[in-house]
Amino acid sequence: MGAAQARVAAMLLLTLRGTPTLYYGDELGMEDVPVPPEQARDAWTAREPGIGVGRDAQRTPMQWDGSPHAGFTTGTPWLPVGSSYARVNVQAEREDPASMLSLHRALIGLRRARRVLVTGAKRLVEAPPDVLAYERSEGGERLLVALNFSREPRALPLAAGQVLLSTHADRAGARLAGRLDLRGDEGVIVDLSG
Repeated sequence: MGAAQARVAAMLLLTLRGTPTLYYGDELGMEDVPVPPEQARDAWTAREPGIGVGRDAQRTPMQWDGSPHAGFTTGTPWLPVGSSYARVNVQAEREDPASMLSLHRALIGLRRARRVLVTGAKRLVEAPPDVLAYERSEGGERLLVALNFSREPRALPLAAGQVLLSTHADRAGARLAGRLDLRGDEGVIVDLSG
Protein backbone atom coordinates (compact mmCIF):
# COMPACT_ATOMS: atom_id res chain seq x y z
CA MET A 1 0.00 0.00 0.00
CA GLY A 2 2.62 2.55 1.01
CA ALA A 3 2.57 5.66 3.18
CA ALA A 4 0.70 7.90 0.70
CA GLN A 5 -2.08 5.36 0.23
CA ALA A 6 -2.27 4.80 4.00
CA ARG A 7 -3.13 8.51 4.31
CA VAL A 8 -5.92 8.15 1.72
CA ALA A 9 -7.17 5.01 3.51
CA ALA A 10 -7.29 6.92 6.82
CA MET A 11 -9.46 9.59 5.20
CA LEU A 12 -11.77 6.90 3.82
CA LEU A 13 -12.08 5.21 7.21
CA LEU A 14 -12.79 8.41 9.13
CA THR A 15 -15.34 9.87 6.69
CA LEU A 16 -17.68 6.89 6.38
CA ARG A 17 -20.51 5.94 8.73
CA GLY A 18 -19.85 3.35 11.38
CA THR A 19 -17.31 2.96 14.11
CA PRO A 20 -13.80 3.61 12.81
CA THR A 21 -11.21 1.19 14.14
CA LEU A 22 -7.55 2.13 14.28
CA TYR A 23 -5.00 -0.52 15.07
CA TYR A 24 -2.00 0.19 17.27
CA GLY A 25 0.46 2.35 15.34
CA ASP A 26 -1.85 3.18 12.40
CA GLU A 27 -2.05 6.77 13.62
CA LEU A 28 1.73 7.09 13.22
CA GLY A 29 2.14 5.11 10.03
CA MET A 30 4.10 2.36 11.79
CA GLU A 31 4.88 -0.55 9.50
CA ASP A 32 5.10 -4.27 10.22
CA VAL A 33 8.50 -5.24 11.62
CA PRO A 34 10.20 -8.46 10.56
CA VAL A 35 10.62 -10.66 13.63
CA PRO A 36 13.28 -13.37 13.49
CA PRO A 37 11.92 -16.82 14.40
CA GLU A 38 14.03 -16.98 17.57
CA GLN A 39 12.39 -13.77 18.85
CA ALA A 40 8.81 -14.76 18.01
CA ARG A 41 6.36 -14.51 20.90
CA ASP A 42 3.02 -15.24 19.25
CA ALA A 43 1.55 -18.62 20.22
CA TRP A 44 0.32 -19.23 16.67
CA THR A 45 3.87 -18.80 15.37
CA ALA A 46 5.10 -21.32 17.96
CA ARG A 47 2.45 -23.86 16.88
CA GLU A 48 2.92 -23.25 13.13
CA PRO A 49 6.58 -22.16 12.72
CA GLY A 50 7.90 -20.99 9.39
CA ILE A 51 4.63 -20.13 7.64
CA GLY A 52 4.32 -16.50 8.74
CA VAL A 53 0.92 -16.61 10.45
CA GLY A 54 1.74 -14.86 13.72
CA ARG A 55 0.82 -11.36 14.84
CA ASP A 56 4.23 -10.30 16.16
CA ALA A 57 5.03 -8.07 13.18
CA GLN A 58 2.05 -5.87 14.12
CA ARG A 59 2.68 -5.92 17.88
CA THR A 60 6.16 -4.44 18.11
CA PRO A 61 6.83 -1.71 20.69
CA MET A 62 5.06 1.64 20.33
CA GLN A 63 7.45 4.19 18.89
CA TRP A 64 7.25 7.06 21.38
CA ASP A 65 10.42 8.95 20.44
CA GLY A 66 13.78 8.68 18.66
CA SER A 67 15.72 7.38 21.66
CA PRO A 68 16.99 3.79 21.91
CA HIS A 69 14.15 1.27 21.77
CA ALA A 70 11.92 4.15 20.59
CA GLY A 71 11.34 5.30 24.17
CA PHE A 72 9.31 2.17 24.88
CA THR A 73 11.65 0.83 27.56
CA THR A 74 15.11 1.29 29.00
CA GLY A 75 15.51 -2.48 29.00
CA THR A 76 15.29 -4.93 26.15
CA PRO A 77 11.88 -4.87 24.44
CA TRP A 78 10.03 -8.15 24.03
CA LEU A 79 10.00 -7.69 20.21
CA PRO A 80 12.32 -5.70 17.95
CA VAL A 81 11.60 -2.02 17.30
CA GLY A 82 10.91 -0.90 13.73
CA SER A 83 13.84 0.61 11.85
CA SER A 84 11.80 3.77 11.16
CA TYR A 85 11.51 4.72 14.85
CA ALA A 86 13.82 7.76 14.57
CA ARG A 87 11.33 9.57 12.30
CA VAL A 88 8.08 7.62 12.79
CA ASN A 89 7.34 8.26 16.44
CA VAL A 90 4.86 10.21 18.56
CA GLN A 91 7.30 12.94 19.58
CA ALA A 92 8.47 13.74 16.04
CA GLU A 93 5.01 13.53 14.49
CA ARG A 94 3.38 15.66 17.18
CA GLU A 95 5.56 18.57 16.00
CA ASP A 96 4.97 18.03 12.25
CA PRO A 97 1.70 19.44 10.86
CA ALA A 98 2.04 17.21 7.78
CA SER A 99 2.62 13.96 9.71
CA MET A 100 0.37 10.92 9.77
CA LEU A 101 -0.42 11.63 13.44
CA SER A 102 -1.46 15.21 12.58
CA LEU A 103 -3.65 13.90 9.75
CA HIS A 104 -5.40 11.47 12.11
CA ARG A 105 -5.92 14.21 14.69
CA ALA A 106 -7.37 16.52 12.02
CA LEU A 107 -9.67 13.80 10.68
CA ILE A 108 -10.90 12.84 14.15
CA GLY A 109 -11.39 16.52 15.01
CA LEU A 110 -13.35 17.11 11.81
CA ARG A 111 -15.47 14.02 12.49
CA ARG A 112 -16.28 15.34 15.96
CA ALA A 113 -17.02 18.86 14.71
CA ARG A 114 -19.09 17.83 11.69
CA ARG A 115 -21.87 15.46 12.70
CA VAL A 116 -22.60 14.90 9.00
CA LEU A 117 -19.51 12.62 8.91
CA VAL A 118 -21.05 10.43 11.61
CA THR A 119 -24.76 10.32 10.81
CA GLY A 120 -25.16 11.95 7.40
CA ALA A 121 -26.37 10.18 4.27
CA LYS A 122 -23.81 9.01 1.69
CA ARG A 123 -24.22 9.37 -2.04
CA LEU A 124 -21.62 8.24 -4.57
CA VAL A 125 -20.47 10.92 -6.99
CA GLU A 126 -19.37 10.19 -10.55
CA ALA A 127 -15.59 10.24 -10.66
CA PRO A 128 -12.71 9.38 -13.00
CA PRO A 129 -10.96 5.99 -12.85
CA ASP A 130 -9.16 5.22 -9.58
CA VAL A 131 -11.08 7.93 -7.71
CA LEU A 132 -13.74 7.23 -5.11
CA ALA A 133 -15.92 10.28 -4.49
CA TYR A 134 -18.96 10.56 -2.27
CA GLU A 135 -21.07 13.25 -0.72
CA ARG A 136 -22.06 13.20 2.94
CA SER A 137 -25.16 15.27 3.66
CA GLU A 138 -27.44 16.07 6.56
CA GLY A 139 -29.79 19.02 6.89
CA GLY A 140 -28.19 21.83 4.93
CA GLU A 141 -24.65 20.53 5.34
CA ARG A 142 -22.90 18.83 2.39
CA LEU A 143 -19.35 17.54 2.31
CA LEU A 144 -17.58 15.98 -0.67
CA VAL A 145 -14.92 13.36 0.01
CA ALA A 146 -12.71 12.63 -3.01
CA LEU A 147 -10.03 9.93 -2.77
CA ASN A 148 -7.47 9.43 -5.52
CA PHE A 149 -6.12 5.87 -5.34
CA SER A 150 -3.87 6.51 -8.33
CA ARG A 151 -0.38 7.95 -8.41
CA GLU A 152 -1.54 10.12 -11.30
CA PRO A 153 -3.46 13.41 -10.95
CA ARG A 154 -7.23 13.30 -11.51
CA ALA A 155 -9.92 16.00 -11.77
CA LEU A 156 -13.60 16.08 -10.84
CA PRO A 157 -16.17 18.69 -11.87
CA LEU A 158 -17.25 20.75 -8.89
CA ALA A 159 -19.65 23.69 -8.74
CA ALA A 160 -18.01 25.43 -5.79
CA GLY A 161 -16.65 24.63 -2.36
CA GLN A 162 -13.97 25.15 0.24
CA VAL A 163 -11.30 22.59 1.10
CA LEU A 164 -11.52 21.52 4.73
CA LEU A 165 -8.69 19.00 4.68
CA SER A 166 -6.24 17.33 2.31
CA THR A 167 -4.12 14.28 3.01
CA HIS A 168 -1.19 16.40 1.78
CA ALA A 169 -1.94 18.89 4.61
CA ASP A 170 -1.52 21.98 2.44
CA ARG A 171 -4.88 23.01 1.01
CA ALA A 172 -7.18 23.79 3.94
CA GLY A 173 -9.23 26.89 3.26
CA ALA A 174 -8.68 26.89 -0.51
CA ARG A 175 -11.76 27.96 -2.47
CA LEU A 176 -12.67 25.86 -5.50
CA ALA A 177 -14.92 26.61 -8.45
CA GLY A 178 -15.46 24.52 -11.57
CA ARG A 179 -13.30 21.54 -10.66
CA LEU A 180 -11.33 19.75 -8.00
CA ASP A 181 -7.81 18.82 -9.04
CA LEU A 182 -6.52 15.86 -7.06
CA ARG A 183 -2.83 15.08 -6.95
CA GLY A 184 -1.67 11.48 -7.05
CA ASP A 185 -2.41 9.62 -3.80
CA GLU A 186 -4.45 12.50 -2.42
CA GLY A 187 -7.69 12.63 -0.51
CA VAL A 188 -9.62 15.87 -0.05
CA ILE A 189 -12.71 16.88 1.95
CA VAL A 190 -14.61 19.84 0.49
CA ASP A 191 -17.42 21.77 2.15
CA LEU A 192 -20.16 22.24 -0.47
CA SER A 193 -22.64 23.79 1.95
CA GLY A 194 -22.32 27.23 0.52
